[in-house]
Amino acid sequence: MSGHSKWVNIRVKKGKMDAQRGKAFTRLAKEIIAAARAGGGDPDSNLRLRNAIVKARESSMPQDNIKRSVMRGTGELEGAQFEEITYEGYGPGGVAIMVHCMTDNRNRTAPEVRSTFRGHGGNMGDTGCVNYLFDHKGVITVPLEGTDEDLLMMAALDAGAEDVITYDEHYEVVTGPNDVYVVRQAIEDAGLKVEEAENRMIPQTTVTVTGKEAVQVMKLIDTLEENDDVQDVYSNVDIPDEELANMA
Repeated sequence: MSGHSKWVNIRVKKGKMDAQRGKAFTRLAKEIIAAARAGGGDPDSNLRLRNAIVKARESSMPQDNIKRSVMRGTGELEGAQFEEITYEGYGPGGVAIMVHCMTDNRNRTAPEVRSTFRGHGGNMGDTGCVNYLFDHKGVITVPLEGTDEDLLMMAALDAGAEDVITYDEHYEVVTGPNDVYVVRQAIEDAGLKVEEAENRMIPQTTVTVTGKEAVQVMKLIDTLEENDDVQDVYSNVDIPDEELANMA
């Protein structure tokens, strides 16, 4: 199937903004710590850790920072103990929002996230209030240019991928949440380039918002992403192209 992913450019924009604010390294370090804690400090046997290290290197994170993050995850170095928490709620227009956090103090993070929802026309709800509206999937992004589609399909599906979707400038390989790093490895072993590999919450359906509500939703998402404890924000919002152009 083919389509147009409106949110790709927004995700790229947000990534650049995070780097400019100096938050990118902190988020990358937290992911390395969590990956090392969950699966050990050897990236050859811990594919989640390997993926986190690759992303850190691609973002020019210093090698010493990467090494220290791994050692903090394995307990070889002391440091703050982070836990992963996901908060759920609704934004303007009934848009469902999930906020994945990694924090060393949930008593700080929860009130901050709740206040952000309220301050931008939304409400944070109980655990599970919007989770059922999303599917937890692995998503691997492969550039369209220079990629042999048949080779990609064969490598991905043989490794356990669920689907390969063609967009305007890239392919998205969809996997189960536990298979994303295995499938990434298979794609790279086939000699193909991977731009990104991560687990995401994919909305089953979307909610279209326009005008003032569209602006409010984007401000809510922007503010949530600016929080140092927030790793990712997922929503089922659909903003028409003309609205996005006006915001830009």
